Amino acid sequence: MPRDSFPRIGLGTYSDDNREQWADNVQTALESGYRHVDTAQVYENEQYVGEGLRSSAVDRDDIFLSTKTVHHDVPDDPADVPDAIDGCLERLGVDAVDLLYVHWPSGIYDHETVLPHYNDAYEAGKTRRVGLSNFTPELLDEAREVLEAPLFAHQVEMHPLLPQEELVAYAQEHDHWLVAYSPLAKGEVFDVPEIQDVADKHDATPAQVSLAWLLSHDNVAAIPKASSREHMAQNLAAADLELDDDDIDLIDSIERRHRVIDADHGPWNW
Repeated sequence: MPRDSFPRIGLGTYSDDNREQWADNVQTALESGYRHVDTAQVYENEQYVGEGLRSSAVDRDDIFLSTKTVHHDVPDDPADVPDAIDGCLERLGVDAVDLLYVHWPSGIYDHETVLPHYNDAYEAGKTRRVGLSNFTPELLDEAREVLEAPLFAHQVEMHPLLPQEELVAYAQEHDHWLVAYSPLAKGEVFDVPEIQDVADKHDATPAQVSLAWLLSHDNVAAIPKASSREHMAQNLAAADLELDDDDIDLIDSIERRHRVIDADHGPWNW
């Protein structure tokens, strides 16, 4: 899949319960037109995501599949990283993923001991691309010095209440994707007056407006979570919603700032 065909709206699959739902959800999403599915070792749902892939009539080569390992508390030692990567592939039931992320730059993470294992996975064909998640610009610089594969994507929380201007500019400068997780701020964007005003203007939902605002930025993609066919279709339709300059200026004027995933081990808290 060429870089310029990267599906800019994908399916996020995190949930802290009912992990089995992702077998049906992934199949439904693919039937609805999704071609980008994102999961992670720590989500404990990779086996169900894999079931959804296999149950779908969509050819595996047409699906962009990403997963993440090296969470802040798994694995336990840098030497365990290869086994963790192999475990992701085994649970997903695939020989390779399209994108493998370092989930957090914390816990056992050290660029000199962890990233060589990602280079090895890339060279062995276990992942077609390498990504990072929850990094700062300084940590991205450090990582790029070690990575032999081009950095394809950086995944972070991003939405109208956390616009991530510095990381967007970094992605545009270095020509990688910024993939927005929690792009609806766990529903908090629904009650923001500026977003509601734009939604009313376009006869759209606040979710669609928030996603369209994200996609108005070059080099930005989004992975909203959805479990119903209706919400999946609405999210995909956001790619066709064209916001004008006034809409974008209004959303950019929102002063409220809020991070919904504010982990103690996040580098912004160091």
